Amino acid sequence: MSVIETALSKLKGDGSRRPAEPRTQQQRRVKISDVAASSHQPTRAFLPATLDSAAMERNRILPQVADQAALRAYKILRTRLLQRLSANQWKSVAITGTESGQGKTLTAINLSIALAQDPNTRVCLVDLDLQRPQVAAQMGLGFEQGLGDYLLGNCDAQQIIYDSGIARLVVVPNSKMFEHSSEMLAGTRMLELLQVIEAEMPRHILIFDMPPLLLADDVLTFVPQVDGVLLVVAEGMTQRATVEKAKELLADMNLIGVVLNRSSERDNSAYY
Repeated sequence: MSVIETALSKLKGDGSRRPAEPRTQQQRRVKISDVAASSHQPTRAFLPATLDSAAMERNRILPQVADQAALRAYKILRTRLLQRLSANQWKSVAITGTESGQGKTLTAINLSIALAQDPNTRVCLVDLDLQRPQVAAQMGLGFEQGLGDYLLGNCDAQQIIYDSGIARLVVVPNSKMFEHSSEMLAGTRMLELLQVIEAEMPRHILIFDMPPLLLADDVLTFVPQVDGVLLVVAEGMTQRATVEKAKELLADMNLIGVVLNRSSERDNSAYY
């Protein structure tokens, strides 16, 4: 058993501390079944954005991925997440890693696209990494104003929600970095944005790309606003001590699951 597998096994098996309870029934905003039932209904028109297919291919962004094993992996991740969300009547997920360079933004983007490829699922991807925003850059997404402009009071919330051009996927991008990022996430403007997203997209699954868990208190600050957290670790990079530190913080959060990125294990079977 590898160092990562051992540490994650401990994370799953340690029942000494329970994760924070998810929001109550009254606080849950919509069932995933309601998303499916209403998927045929048109949504409001958002601002159009352009995508750079060359950048997407270079950064391994769906659908510009030819690796069939990777495509299968994202579909499996999508299905398992949808099942977990549906079973608990959740709709919002914060995606983070332990440290930088583990692929949490790539996971957030490709998971969002994979979810949107399901004809019954609408998705809103929000770049909440206010220290190193990368969603727009990796997607090659062109836009005028983003989350940072809104948080600074330079535009309205409706001006930073973009139709990505991918069916059923809208994006709230960002290009500005903030030194006091957690304070921005806890501020009035951020709470008002969440209210606008809720009003404009009540039947969307919300994916928030957030900074690494151990490098900032942003996740700790924002996690009360989401239903759960998805942790990304990287094979050959994430150390046992790092996972143990993450485990201590995750004990107070609702951990939906762990994604193992950069895995050397491959399944090249034509059918399985």
